[in-house]
Amino acid sequence: MQPTRIPVEEFTTPDPITATEDMTIDDLSRLMQKHGIRHLPVVRNGAVVGVISDRDVRLVAGLTVPEKLQVQAADIMAADPLTVSAAAPLDEVALAMSEKKVGSVIVNDEDGRFLGIFTATDALNALIEIVRSGGAPAA
Repeated sequence: MQPTRIPVEEFTTPDPITATEDMTIDDLSRLMQKHGIRHLPVVRNGAVVGVISDRDVRLVAGLTVPEKLQVQAADIMAADPLTVSAAAPLDEVALAMSEKKVGSVIVNDEDGRFLGIFTATDALNALIEIVRSGGAPAA
């Protein structure tokens, strides 16, 4: 049986909440809590330049107030995040995330413009949908 080639775009969160490089730790924390998210693409002039995870924010949240005020998103973001094309096969994207031990990838459209984010939660939702629809071959 030939495997189904599902593009990652089908399970990508489009137009996600984003951050800017100059946001403070408290701003990032509030934004993540308000929207119930764990990954924030950091955008400059419409292009993603990094990603911040909730773990990144928690690591510096324990700093003193004066120390926290000196830290901005640009200081804690993972620069040059893993980026994939919207047409990339879902299984290949999930494998790349697993191998690189990252919780999200940036998804770009065919012209290289920022389309959305694909997270480990999106991957789990994809797995659930595929298995429940009978899309996985029997062992």
